[in-house]
Amino acid sequence: MKRILVLGLLVWLGYPMQATRLSSPEGYWKTIDDSSGKAKSIVKIWKENGRLKGRIEKLFVEPGEDPDPKCEECTGVRKNQKILGMEFLWRFIPEEGRWVDGKILDPENGKIYHCSLEVLDGGKKLKVFGYIKIIFKIGRSQIWLRTDRSALDS
Repeated sequence: MKRILVLGLLVWLGYPMQATRLSSPEGYWKTIDDSSGKAKSIVKIWKENGRLKGRIEKLFVEPGEDPDPKCEECTGVRKNQKILGMEFLWRFIPEEGRWVDGKILDPENGKIYHCSLEVLDGGKKLKVFGYIKIIFKIGRSQIWLRTDRSALDS
């Protein structure tokens, strides 16, 4: 009986750790283009000094597209930087189950937007909301799908 209680306690204590992991945006994500519905890339999101960052780890390119494109539309240090390996998410802080006040770079147009992230569907999806601030937020959302490191090999 004592073993069952100890096992139950360990399972109960481990549950919040699993829920926290699933509610974290840390890990690998397949980005989906909101207009075409096609996979665009695999990105890695990690935490550094309490803030989230993200890097493009793999690109899905169409036949005839440059397999190793550069951010020609970017400015500053990102001007003509390779998109593969580029840090394109930064500065996110946690707030009530979401990550807010971050920045996201759209490598297709070189523009940087405000951004928030929210993990959905038990950790399987990530809602990415990029926006500009005027009087209120104007922007668009994408849903990314959780994947793992093995997606880089396929």
